[in-house]
Amino acid sequence: MMIDIHALRERLDLYEKLIRLDKPIGSLLLLWPTLWALWLSAWGTPNWMVVWIFVLGAVLMRSAGCIVNDLADRGFDPHVERTRDRPLATGKVSVREALWLFFALVACSFCLILPLRSWLVAALSAPALLLAVSYPFTKRFFAVPQAYLGVAYGFGIPMAYAAQIDAVPATAWVLLLANVFWSMAYDTEYAMVDRADDLKIGIKTSAITFGRFDVAAVMSCYAMTFALIAWVGRQMGARWAFYAGLGVAAALAVYHYTLIRDRDPARCFKAFRHNNWVGASIFAGIVTDFTIVRGVY
Repeated sequence: MMIDIHALRERLDLYEKLIRLDKPIGSLLLLWPTLWALWLSAWGTPNWMVVWIFVLGAVLMRSAGCIVNDLADRGFDPHVERTRDRPLATGKVSVREALWLFFALVACSFCLILPLRSWLVAALSAPALLLAVSYPFTKRFFAVPQAYLGVAYGFGIPMAYAAQIDAVPATAWVLLLANVFWSMAYDTEYAMVDRADDLKIGIKTSAITFGRFDVAAVMSCYAMTFALIAWVGRQMGARWAFYAGLGVAAALAVYHYTLIRDRDPARCFKAFRHNNWVGASIFAGIVTDFTIVRGVY
C-alpha cells in the first residue's frame, strides 16, 4: 500500500495550524509564568527534568486548548477576518479528527507528569484541564473572559511549586494573580484587534466591556502585574537584578501604550505579540538575581 506523501504533508500542515505550532506566541505566554515559578520555587536551582517536563507540557496543553477553542468557535470563526481560514472553520479538518488529536495531546500531557510522582501535581492537573477546556465558552457569558484566561494560563504556577517543593505557598497564588492581570493586559490588546467583528457576532471580550477606557484598563493591569511580582520579590529578598528585569518589562509596557493608544488593529496586535519580551525580561531578572547576584550555582 503506497502512502501519498503529499497528502500526508498537507494533513500534517493542517494539524499544525489547528494547534498553532506555526504561531508560538501563545505557548510562550503560557511558558514564561511557569518558568518564573520554577525558578522562584527552587530559589534559582530548579530540577532540570522538571523544567523540561513543564516546557513540553506547556506546548502540549496550549495546543490542546487551541483545539477546544476552535471547536467552540467554529460557528463564529468564519465571520471574523483573522480566523476565517482556520482548519475547523473551513471544514478542512473534521470535528472527529480534532477531538482525537485533543485527547491524544491531553493523554501525552498526563503521561508527562507521571515521572514527577507527586499526588499534589496530579490533583492540580484536574482543575488545570478543566480551566483549559472551559475557557473558550466563557466568551459567551463572562464580560471579561481574559481574567479567566489568566487563571487558565497561570495554573502552571501552582503546579510548578507543587512539583518542586510539594506545596503551594501564598507567593505562588500571588504570582498567579499577577499573571491574571498580565493576561488581561495582553489579551485585551489582542481583543482590540477583533472588536468590530466581535460586536457583530455577539462575543464578549474585555475590549468591548472596557469600551473607551480600554487603554487605561490595559495600563492599569500592567501596573498591577508588576506591583504583585515586586511583592513576591520582596518576600524572597530579591536583589537589584530582579527589579531591573521588572523595570525593563515596565518600560516595554509603556512602549505598548504608544502602540495601542490610537486603537489601530495592526499596532494592537503588534503590542500583543510583543508581550513575549515582557515575560522574558521578568524571567531574565529572576535568573540573573539568583545566578549572578546571589551566586547560587
